[in-house]
Amino acid sequence: MIKLRLQRKGRKKRPFYHIVVADSRSPRDGRIIEMLGRFDNVSEKKELTYDEERIIHWLKIGAQPSNTVRSILKSEGILYKMHLMRWGKTDEEIEAALEAWRAEREVTVSDKESSRRVQQKELLKAEEKAYKQQIEEKAAKAAKELEKKKETQAKAAEAAEEEVAAETEDTAVEAEVAKDEAAEETATAETTQESVDEDKKEEIAAEIAEEEAPKDEVIEEPVAEAETTVDAEEKVAKVESEPVAEAEETAVEEPEAEVVAAEEPAIEEKVEEAKTEEEPKSEAAAKEETEEAPSPVSTDMTANEAIDHIKNTALEDLEGFVPEDEERVTVQRAWESKKTE
Repeated sequence: MIKLRLQRKGRKKRPFYHIVVADSRSPRDGRIIEMLGRFDNVSEKKELTYDEERIIHWLKIGAQPSNTVRSILKSEGILYKMHLMRWGKTDEEIEAALEAWRAEREVTVSDKESSRRVQQKELLKAEEKAYKQQIEEKAAKAAKELEKKKETQAKAAEAAEEEVAAETEDTAVEAEVAKDEAAEETATAETTQESVDEDKKEEIAAEIAEEEAPKDEVIEEPVAEAETTVDAEEKVAKVESEPVAEAEETAVEEPEAEVVAAEEPAIEEKVEEAKTEEEPKSEAAAKEETEEAPSPVSTDMTANEAIDHIKNTALEDLEGFVPEDEERVTVQRAWESKKTE
């Protein structure tokens, strides 16, 4: 039996069909008798071309259309024309009836197209809403993570400051204790020096008294007595000047300044360590912020933005733009249409 049917052509996931006349026993893509047209219902063009005269010829001699081909012929009015021809209508009557039928069909098709556009807009709005919701959820999650990170950094900084403050207090206490000890040692040294000075003064006074005792008896040596008196005065002046010099040397020693000077580098090292612990964190955060953004994909854009990007970008630059997890139908349709251009 001769049949009018479709023969599949094209590639995977992008087919189109030939309207052919073939034996019903031959395979789908096998040998054909004649090709009558071309049918493409995948792309946006919705292409349909056919030879009406040859189709009517094969229908007249008994060729049977398949279900899909019958639907195509019915929507194009060919079956209606065959029906009018069997009734014996003239060409003018057939043409008038077809004109009326086409006008009514255009109204129906326009209504279907408008409803289809409405559905397309609603679908697009739903996809936009879902996408915005996902973006807001991601932003909220990122904000929470950033707040937790800042809190952790603040706690670490406070702990470091408290540790440095505690060490500073300990150092200050040690400095005060050292200062008190140095003051006690200085006071003890002064007291000891005063007692030593008094003993020396008493010894010198005793020596002077001994030297002055034979003054009434020995009158013949006045020059020697004068020299002795001068020596005694020099000794007294020397003894009186020695405690002052020793006291000045003791005061210059200032153990408190030495202790504080020795403790200050340790405090500065602790503060610098706390700063260096914070600096790598800030550098890492800056590095994360300054990382280069990856190449855009359609899932990071709204449906309108993704469709405009596909239409305005060359096909070779769109490699990897539409990932496998893209679920929006409008974006997939725009991508398929771009690949078929």
